[in-house]
Amino acid sequence: MTPGASFALWMQTVQANVEATLESALPAPGTQPARLHEAMRYAVLGGGKRVRPLLVYAAGALFDAPLPALAHAAAAVELIHAYSLVHDDLPCMDDDALRRGKATVHVQYDEATALLVGDALQTQAFEVLAAVAADIAPARQIAMLRLLAKAAGSRGMCGGQAIDLDSVGLALNREQLEQMHRLKTGALLRASVLLGAQCGKVLEADERTALEAYAQAIGLAFQVVDDVLDATADSATLGKTAGKDAADNKPTYVTILGLQPSRALADTLRDDAHRAVARFGAAADPLRALADLIVQRKA
Repeated sequence: MTPGASFALWMQTVQANVEATLESALPAPGTQPARLHEAMRYAVLGGGKRVRPLLVYAAGALFDAPLPALAHAAAAVELIHAYSLVHDDLPCMDDDALRRGKATVHVQYDEATALLVGDALQTQAFEVLAAVAADIAPARQIAMLRLLAKAAGSRGMCGGQAIDLDSVGLALNREQLEQMHRLKTGALLRASVLLGAQCGKVLEADERTALEAYAQAIGLAFQVVDDVLDATADSATLGKTAGKDAADNKPTYVTILGLQPSRALADTLRDDAHRAVARFGAAADPLRALADLIVQRKA
């Protein structure tokens, strides 16, 4: 596969498959408690680029992973991501009113509902991932559940968010900023890549090393570009409140490095990602195209 029309078609197909899987995984409209389930569907369906599910499918393609397993792994990762956004937007966290071009869950419903939505989506993720048992050996499935749990927990995404909250108004150096984002953003992106690959096989050490290097590069690139966009794009383009990092006095790559050096760093990280998966040849074209997409995105 080469970037361009074929990549766009592949991406649309994966996004449609993920949307269908999420639609079926979430409780149907009207299921009691109806308001909670309505809010869960509001938080998850019909929005977002689905970058993490795309990474699951792209990594799975390296090892001919079965599509049903990829669908469940991709939906599980997206449910964790959606829960994190709902909680991040709460007044006690980032206090935002706009997400994916619409009102955040606590604005559309209320704070207590938003809290429960996040809790329910997190547990739903593990229910969905556990449903791949027919396609994957039990020992590998347990390893995948452990991988997702660690990525989402205090040594991953939640830990990074805690550091982020503690860092408001502080002058972090680049190493400290990178450590925060390896946890806050990078951990779930890494899990996406490894889960997709593990849907296909138990990874050899050199295969895992290559995918880890790719994931680390795109994880940092994703956050660098986020910081650039927060400083340069408007809210309508982003689908969330622009300029919020500066308004909240948060350390970012732009505040530490400057705008142009941050853009150059993103390009360097994309090149690192390409090199990391060179050993997989053409089978890694979707991973390379996704690295390009992450760096070149405008929202």
